[in-house]
Amino acid sequence: MLLMAAGVLMLAAQLPATVASAQTASEGLSPTLANIKKSHVVRLGYRESSPPFSFLDHSNRPIGYSLELCEAIVEEIGTEVDDGNLMVEYVKVTSDDRIQAVLDNKIDLECGSTTANAERGKRVAFSPLMFVAGTKLMVPKASNVSAVTDMKGKTVVVTKGTTNEQAMHVADKKFSLGLNIVTSPDHEQSYQTLVDGKADAFATDDILLYGLIARHKAQAQFKVVGDYLSYDPYGIMFRKGEPQLTAVVERTFRKLGSGRDLIPLYNKWFVSRLPTGEKLGVAISPQLEEAFRAMDDSPGGNN
Repeated sequence: MLLMAAGVLMLAAQLPATVASAQTASEGLSPTLANIKKSHVVRLGYRESSPPFSFLDHSNRPIGYSLELCEAIVEEIGTEVDDGNLMVEYVKVTSDDRIQAVLDNKIDLECGSTTANAERGKRVAFSPLMFVAGTKLMVPKASNVSAVTDMKGKTVVVTKGTTNEQAMHVADKKFSLGLNIVTSPDHEQSYQTLVDGKADAFATDDILLYGLIARHKAQAQFKVVGDYLSYDPYGIMFRKGEPQLTAVVERTFRKLGSGRDLIPLYNKWFVSRLPTGEKLGVAISPQLEEAFRAMDDSPGGNN
């Protein structure tokens, strides 16, 4: 099972460790779970500016929808490794380094706004669906841009390492737009690039755009426009090749589904007022609601 663990560094560390391998096998735990049991710590990767999924409150404490889901997974991990006193260590990640942080064993769960697609699935594993988003454009209220085809010869800012960056390159080629595509390290800096007039539009997932507008109280300043330029199903990211860890993550979602906790959790972060004062007011889509109901495996749960 150890040889199935993703990441060159993990493999390199494990090859000479015959004693450690025997210990892990004797515990009957996959590498990540064995390490958690040994250290009593679960490392959660968080994003600083991806509200309402993962962001900082007024005390600079990581909070959000994704983090709350991760904390539920931590509880289930505690049950799996027979440790009810696991500590959580929060580790800052960016859109550009989050996948490598998982591969390099710097974090155990990535709790942000990460799209689970086939390309990434070759390197990392994902939880069941927790949200569905898509690339749209944020533009100034006075802008005449209402669709990506209105962006000919204009500058668009994207956050480095995101599926949105890829989506804009695809749109640029498809519609022969001659776009000037610039990148920023995180969503906050991409937003600031638009605020400073250094870009005509900011392209990222629609829900993140609404979150940033609400966070900055910029409803009178910016608008979100255009059709979806990508399909982005979100998931919690973790190391690939560990069936036991995958089972723990999936069991967490089934328990939340069976306890009818997923929709109230969604409403807490997307409909109600956030702890930081903003209110997105984004009702759950019928598709996501149905996906959550399908996770309910209690008797009569899907009737």
